Amino acid sequence: MFEVGVIEEAAAAEVALDPIRARLLGLLAEPHSATSLAAIVGLPRQKVNYHLKTLEAHGLVELVEERRKGNVNERVMRATAASFVISPTALAAVQPDPERFPDRLSARWLLAVAARMVKEVGQLITGATMAGKPVATFALDGTVRFASAADRAAFARELTAAVTALVSRYHDENSPGGRDHRVVVAIHPSIPPKAESTATETEES
Repeated sequence: MFEVGVIEEAAAAEVALDPIRARLLGLLAEPHSATSLAAIVGLPRQKVNYHLKTLEAHGLVELVEERRKGNVNERVMRATAASFVISPTALAAVQPDPERFPDRLSARWLLAVAARMVKEVGQLITGATMAGKPVATFALDGTVRFASAADRAAFARELTAAVTALVSRYHDENSPGGRDHRVVVAIHPSIPPKAESTATETEES
């Protein structure tokens, strides 16, 4: 089981977004049979089995084992990932393009950049999984508390200068064996964990 699975096909996204199937996916972080799931969600076993077969057909769940229970072969299933993210490729016709309106101070542009990252890293993971190879990535995630908007702006300027200097130092346009890497640095207000599900305020500045 992977920690995070990427859903790239529209049909798979539609299947995963069904409320019942989404709940089953969550429960299938641990192996379950249709019988055990039926007892948890309060649905007939046949109905749960139908949903499991649909999830399996789209690669969202996998068979762990088959065991004999009375006169029935019981299939024990598990989700292929502990959690899932839907790639913008699942909505190819309307996926955001950060190149269309590049505005470093726009929250919506930041969202488009983040969506592109999900798309590209998802494609890398899919290709690397098929090839049986790892993906070379690196990320930083932290929190900084600014005393004022002026401090935040100053931080952004200094960060831009530092990253630009690093890129200039290491970028080699003419290296025959080199490979381009995308660099993304983002700053946005953090949301307290208890407020994530109810947050309604936005900050524009």
